[in-house]
This record gives sequence, C-alpha cells and structure tokens, in this order.
Amino acid sequence: MIEANKQIKKDLVNQGLSQGKVFSVSEYIQLLNVVLKKCQAKIIGEVSQVKISRPGHIYFSLKDKNESGLIECVIWRYNYGLCGVELKEGLEVIVFGNPDIYAPWGKFQFKAETVEVAGKGKLKEEYEKLKKKLTEQGFFSKERKRLIPSCPKKIGVITSSRGAVIHDFNSNLKKFGFEVKLIDSLVEGQQAVKDLLLSIRLFRKQDIDVLVIMRGGGSLESLLGFNNEILVREVVNFPVPVIAGIGHDKDVSLVALAADVMVSTPTAAANILNQSWERVCLNINRHSKALIYTYSQWLLKINSEIKHSFYKMSSRLEIIFRKYRKIEGKLKISLSKIKFTISEQRTFLNDNGRLIIKLFSRLLSQTNKNIAKSWNKSLEPKFLSSFKAILLCIATVEKGINYNNPGRQLRLGYCIARGGGKIIKSVKSVKLEQEIDLQVNDGMIKSKVKNINKNKKNG
Repeated sequence: MIEANKQIKKDLVNQGLSQGKVFSVSEYIQLLNVVLKKCQAKIIGEVSQVKISRPGHIYFSLKDKNESGLIECVIWRYNYGLCGVELKEGLEVIVFGNPDIYAPWGKFQFKAETVEVAGKGKLKEEYEKLKKKLTEQGFFSKERKRLIPSCPKKIGVITSSRGAVIHDFNSNLKKFGFEVKLIDSLVEGQQAVKDLLLSIRLFRKQDIDVLVIMRGGGSLESLLGFNNEILVREVVNFPVPVIAGIGHDKDVSLVALAADVMVSTPTAAANILNQSWERVCLNINRHSKALIYTYSQWLLKINSEIKHSFYKMSSRLEIIFRKYRKIEGKLKISLSKIKFTISEQRTFLNDNGRLIIKLFSRLLSQTNKNIAKSWNKSLEPKFLSSFKAILLCIATVEKGINYNNPGRQLRLGYCIARGGGKIIKSVKSVKLEQEIDLQVNDGMIKSKVKNINKNKKNG
C-alpha cells in the first residue's frame, strides 16, 4: 500500500500538481482517471444486477460471496462479445480491467476489458458446451481441413516474442529460404483474445503461404483465450492453411482443433514446414541419381550403336573398295586391250602404207628402166602402153585401199560393235543384257543386248 501511495504521489507530481493549484471537477476527475488507469487488476466475484444498455453495453455489479464488498462494473459491447461469456446473476467470474470515474455522474465503477468464468469445473463445462456447438457446425471436421502447400516460403507467425517459443521455432526451421513474419501478441488467458484477433486480421492483408499460431503448454485457465468462439471462426475462415502449436494440455484448445494442422510444440510446427522441402530435396537427389544412371546407360547404348555402325560402315566400305579394285582391274585390262588394238591397227596401217610405197617405188623404177632402154619413136606406142598399165595399177591399188578403209564402211551405213573392249565378231561373244558400243560414222551408240539370234547356216 505504501508503494502504491508513493506511485500515485509521483504520478500527481508528473502531472504538474502543486499545493496552490485549483482544479475544476472535470479536470480533477480526468486527473484521477489517468492515475486509476494504471491500477489494472483481476477481480473475482459473483455477478448481480445485470443490465444491457440500448447501445449494447453491459452494466453489472460484482460482489463477494459473503456480501462484504460490492463494486459497479461495465464492459463495452465489443469487449463483451469477445469474451464468449453470458453474464447471469449468481455466476462467479473473473474480470480484468481498471477503475474509472464516470465524470457526468461522478460515479466510481470498474471498467472491465475481459470476463471469464471462475472455477476450473465451470471453465470445463463452458469449454465442453462450446466444443459441442462448434463440432455440430463442422468446424473440426477432417473434410474441412486444408493441406499445407508444398514448399511454403512466406510464413506468418503469431506468438509472444519474449518467450522461448519463437526461439525454438526459428532454431528448428531449416535453411530452405523461409521468410518469417512475426506479430508479437499476448497468448495468456482471456486478455489475449483481443491481441490474437487483431494479429490474425492483420495477417489477412499480408502475402503469406501459411499462418502459425503458437504458445507453450499451460493449464485450461491459461489457454482460455484460445477457446474463444470468435477466434475459432477467424481461424476457420482464414484464407491460407493454419498450423496451431498451442501447448500440450490434455484439454486441447478449440483453436488447435479448428486449425488445419495441430501440433503440440513449436518444434513440431517447424518440422511440418520443413517436411515438404525435405521431400523435394530427397526427390531431387533420387531423380538426379536416376537421371545420371539413365544418361550413363544411354551413353553406353549410343557408344555400342556407334561401334556397331562403324563396323557395318567399315564392312560396306571394304565391299565397295573391293568392287572398285575389281572394276579398276577390269578397266586396266580393257584399256590395255584398247591400247593393243590401236597399236595393232597402227602397225597394220603403217605396214600397208610402206607396202604401197614400196610397190609404187618398184613400179616407178621398173618404168624408168623400161623408158631408158626403149626410148625411141619406134617404141613410143609401147611406152604409152606401159604408162597406161602403171596408171591402171595405181588406180587398182588406190581402189583397194579405199575399199578396205573402215571409214568407208561406216559411211555406207555399217557399224562396228564392241563389247568388253573387243570387236564383236560372233554372237557367242555377247550375253543377254550386256551393254555394247556401236560405232557409226558420226559417233558412238550405247546399247544393251535384248535378244540373240544365231544364223542357222553357221549354227
């Protein structure tokens, strides 16, 4: 009490009070309310004289069971709606708030911010009653639960920043690039409801993948804020999945039952978020090994096919080269035969030419001798006769040369047939489908044997 008086006196001094100052009534009441606001407390008592004003605010009295003390109380409609408690005469409750003087009437009253039912048995009864109601409405059904998205990145967290909870949570989150957004909130008792609601509504406007609501273990009384109907409805209607890590009491909180995933500790909540990332890492590792194995097998197969193809190509090339060498040999033989034939023909022509010249020279020499021996007028008829004989001989030789000239035969319409580099002289030297060359006067004709008819006379 002495310490309280010292604090009040200090507050009055801070407000600039002095012995000589004179206050108006409203000024003094305002000053008192500044001091009284710091006298927050929890009061337990029995409810009496409950009245609801036109705006919906609740006025009631709180008294001791032995009626030795009584205090007038008020709770505003919004705060009353958050409490989830129906004030009735005779109900024992615990109220939290601060004293206040209502200036227009000078009335002293206790301005309650929260109301909760007193007594563990009564709390349990109210808990079971609300649980049954929400169960019937399907709030806790498995069909309603949403799956945690695969590989979540942006995590919203609602908890007290001053406890060990957030430390345990952060230390168990693995390094998968999580972006954690924390809103510091009260998590103890009925007073936490307003903070929790405000935090959830703030996160509605944030870009997050998962919302995590956490606190440590505790009694039914300490978890009272998480058994609030309005808070449960906010969790159920939240736009992304919610993980609740709210203690490990035997009486599970209603918010935890309504969450999409319920765990007992902050560490477990962190592990839930790690799981899909760990599965992805495991799958990546497995698939990378499978890919490397498949690629290795593919390389071995390709290498085998390349070797096989190279072997086949080498075999085919060897066959081609062998055929080429065979054709080359035949071509050389053919060229040799052509060369021999040309040489033979040239020799024939040369020999005939020399023979003609020799005969002609011999004839001229003989003629000269005859002329020298018998040159006289009496022999002139003989000379003329000999000269005519020479001319006739020359003409005969020339006629023989022209007659035996192959070019003359070609001009007359004959042709020379060749096959395999040789002149064809008999049907026996050709075969069906064999290609042959026909030399005519002005060129060469390529032909193919389609039919062979032997002369019966020669056959």
